[in-house]
Amino acid sequence: MGHTSLDKIKALQKNPANVRNLCILAHVDHGEKDYLINLIDSPGHVDFSSEVSTAVRLCDGAIVIVDAVEGVCPQTQAVLRQAWLENIRPVLVINKIDRLIMELKLTSQEAYTHLQKILEQVNAVTGSLFTSKVLEDRAVKEERAEEDKEEGDIEPAECPGLEQVYDWSAGLEDSDDSQLYFSPDQGNVVFASAIDGWGFSIQQFAQIHSQRMGIRAEVLLKTLWGDFYLNAKAKKIMKGAHAKGKKPLFVQLVLDNIWSLYDAVVTRRDKEKIEKMMMSLGVKVMTRDSRHSDPKVLLSAICSQWLPVSQAVLFMVCDKLPSPLDMTSERIERLMSVGARRFHSLPLQTQELKTAFMQCSSDDTAPVIVFVSKMFMVDAKALPQNKQRPLTQEEMAQRRELARQRHTERLAAIQQTESQIQGLPLKAKPEEEEEKETFVAFARVYSGVVRRGQKVFVMGPKYDPAQGLRMVRIVSACLPPVPHLACCTMDSLYLLMGRELEELEEVPSGNVLGIGGLEECVLKSATLSTSPALPPFIPLNFEATPIVRVAIEPKHPSEMPKLVRGMRLLNQADPCAEVLIQETGEHVLVTAGEVHLQRCLDDLRERFAKIEISASKPIIPFRETVIRPPKVDMVNEDLGKQQKVAVIHQVKESDTLHLDPSGLVTLTTPNRQATVGVRAIPLPEEVTLLLEGSADLIRTLEQAGQAQREGRTLDMSTWTLDALMVLKSRLEVLLQGRKWRNAVDRIWAFGPRRYGPNILLNSVEGYQRPSVWHCLEREKGEKEGGAKAEASAIRDFDNSVVSGFQLATLSGPMCEEPLMGVCFSVERWDMNFPTQRTHLDSVTEEDSNSLDASVSESPGEAAGHPEGRRRAEVVAGLVDCYGPFSGQLIAAVKEACRHAFQAKPQRLMAAMYTCEIMATAEVLGRVYGVLGKREGRVLQEEMKEGTEMFIIKAVLPVAESFGFADEIRKRTSGLASPQLVFSHWEVISSDPSWVPTTEEEYLHFGVKADSANQALKYMNGVRRRKGLYVEEKIVEHGEKQRTLSKNK
Repeated sequence: MGHTSLDKIKALQKNPANVRNLCILAHVDHGEKDYLINLIDSPGHVDFSSEVSTAVRLCDGAIVIVDAVEGVCPQTQAVLRQAWLENIRPVLVINKIDRLIMELKLTSQEAYTHLQKILEQVNAVTGSLFTSKVLEDRAVKEERAEEDKEEGDIEPAECPGLEQVYDWSAGLEDSDDSQLYFSPDQGNVVFASAIDGWGFSIQQFAQIHSQRMGIRAEVLLKTLWGDFYLNAKAKKIMKGAHAKGKKPLFVQLVLDNIWSLYDAVVTRRDKEKIEKMMMSLGVKVMTRDSRHSDPKVLLSAICSQWLPVSQAVLFMVCDKLPSPLDMTSERIERLMSVGARRFHSLPLQTQELKTAFMQCSSDDTAPVIVFVSKMFMVDAKALPQNKQRPLTQEEMAQRRELARQRHTERLAAIQQTESQIQGLPLKAKPEEEEEKETFVAFARVYSGVVRRGQKVFVMGPKYDPAQGLRMVRIVSACLPPVPHLACCTMDSLYLLMGRELEELEEVPSGNVLGIGGLEECVLKSATLSTSPALPPFIPLNFEATPIVRVAIEPKHPSEMPKLVRGMRLLNQADPCAEVLIQETGEHVLVTAGEVHLQRCLDDLRERFAKIEISASKPIIPFRETVIRPPKVDMVNEDLGKQQKVAVIHQVKESDTLHLDPSGLVTLTTPNRQATVGVRAIPLPEEVTLLLEGSADLIRTLEQAGQAQREGRTLDMSTWTLDALMVLKSRLEVLLQGRKWRNAVDRIWAFGPRRYGPNILLNSVEGYQRPSVWHCLEREKGEKEGGAKAEASAIRDFDNSVVSGFQLATLSGPMCEEPLMGVCFSVERWDMNFPTQRTHLDSVTEEDSNSLDASVSESPGEAAGHPEGRRRAEVVAGLVDCYGPFSGQLIAAVKEACRHAFQAKPQRLMAAMYTCEIMATAEVLGRVYGVLGKREGRVLQEEMKEGTEMFIIKAVLPVAESFGFADEIRKRTSGLASPQLVFSHWEVISSDPSWVPTTEEEYLHFGVKADSANQALKYMNGVRRRKGLYVEEKIVEHGEKQRTLSKNK
């Protein structure tokens, strides 16, 4: 494979049928055709799965590489899932087969069985994804059929047999899965050993043996993989090798040859046999390779000529992976269906763009559609326009003269004062640094021809094409103010040649490219087009969740501007990293894991900020929750009712605060004009998980409710309405029992931030306010009069109660962490205003996060008309020495929720990793020791068949995971390495405020109970970091100071 000229690559770009976007750029000569391969490499570590997501979006196919020894790992499953979600076709390479020969010492027959199991594991993952998709499609079809039946008014009496017939099939029988699975006979599997330079597909061996054996290649292709064997007497290929104890054809014709080559070259070093093999294979090696002391050098020289891995993989890529012209309509519709919108609900002009995707046309009339998946930084000197060119004689003479002048000036500067010497270089330095790096957008053209200097629209993630079509027609510098739409110019286009960049004037459809000049318009990813009808593409799907936080500061405070700029650049360059500035002013970096964090910190020091930085210990997020009263104590003894009440109820009563024995907290505002009663109830675990997974839906529901309160309409697709109705029905199913009667219809709000996994419930007698679901009824066709009547049923200061609930759930009483899985039931809300204070309109409905809006209205604005004067008088009456009444109510609800929370058994919830470790039997005990030391819990342990490896699946708190991988490797001498993926939140069983109360607990733990309380340790650590009060002894037994004077 030689070097290809830039002109030939430009010519190949214009033929999208011969372009393969895979996930370094190479020109491949494939028979009579020339192919252009865009190969995007992505890291394999689970912390960098976001890089896989950015690569997958730009590709039409993917090469999935699986280790022949380890088999399917968690990251393999994640990669297959990402490829499936993006609707791209994968091919499989089973690598490191040499380890089966050299390390595991398997025979060719055992290796064949092992490879079969790996293929089964990979196909099992693909099959589960396919099954879930078919079942989802069937559910959607059933819902549409029910809607059609309702619209057609089909009565059961008219169709007497309709209800008795039910289709019990799942729809899998009719689905075509022939091209779904990996199978060597389909040509989408390559067996390889990249370190030894060989790889093959069974097509190669089918062609080799068809000439020698006189059997057609098509027959061999179907029988080389499977339960077939060669009958030497009859000279026929027959089925049933396993039943008859015969060698399968794959072992006899393929693996035996490879095993005998390794045996001759590496194990025995039999020179005569090696020469015979080389002659039969037609391979010639250099003398220095054959005489080399390392037999692997000779092996690589033979294998790279006999079965070159590059040829096998690239032939498979060209034959089995689709071109840009083969993009499926399903993938196009999914890319354009962002958020709650579905493709069929988009404007007609938007739906017509689907044709442009399918045609992948490079005509001038075709709309330009480009997706930017990530921004990456390059040195400005590496750009083609800044590369050094050969100097002429005149330019060299000029540079010599300039060098002499600078030398003279330097000698003169030495004679000046030290302050002047220090002042000279500092002025020019920032300007030089700013010019050293620039951002290039990594993108793909889906339609049209991208030209240098072209202007395009940048669609924000919330851009609505229907709104844009009404306001914008052409791309221009001066756009009308369309929300979430901007205009930018593509200053330069680049061909990505590994690390090298080549400047281009235009790039046709179907190709991957780099775009310069977008750093001001694009943060991480973006959709670009010349048509305002194009909606933004769906967001990239990241498998790794950013969970690990650190606070960062410069070692020298004067370098804070450089740190801020460096963190801004890091945020733009890394798809998964997040940069936050907290209320305290700390600059916080959020990453996916320990390895990702270290990479980000190194990038900050060396590339982006280029300063010395200090990073805090990782900031671990926790959640606070309540549970049902425990039935047993810490030594599993039955806990009496009196002790339970004594332990749980720790709320101190006052004249404005009262605690009922049942757990109801009643609180009165300081001006005695409002009283609220709140009770905290733990939510079932299934409800918490459902609310956490439906955050986007709940956010859409809240936006619809807010729009309705403001008199606006928010268009929601049928799919969104159906999804919200399903969410409501699932909540009704999960919230069963006497205390949850009609609870779903009484939901007041969700929190924190109005879409979290906590619920505010309306249990006030006589207050029939509309629930959060009332906007659905209006969308489904409720009359306008009914909606207005519902809106008028909302009491004054209703939103103050909601705001107090939001503040309470955002920071709990244990360590100011967000709450999770708690329901606050408001059972009493009395307001006692003086008679002169008339009805006040619900002004606070307009802004959920502010105090009463009527208070902030200036008297000058309100005094202009009688209604304004009346409102000003009422407002003045509600402002007393304690402040505005709405503020008092917010504070009262917040405190009531916190006290109600403390009246129940409190627990911390820790973020948990799922941990998968592969280890041999010798180091299994050490792995368990490290897991036990770090509060890990083993879920499963199984031995991998055919190997000495054990697979351990465990859960580990994120708080204990730092240094875990290093410790495992050190304790096991590198024989075990874990993979950590964020999984879920889990309640820590121990009570952080526990003290021994029963006689058994005193006997077991002692009076001090000074054994480590893990929950208390976590809670005190968070409180200490946040500057909150921590109840601990600073000095113990400090009666006398010991000195060393006695020892003198």
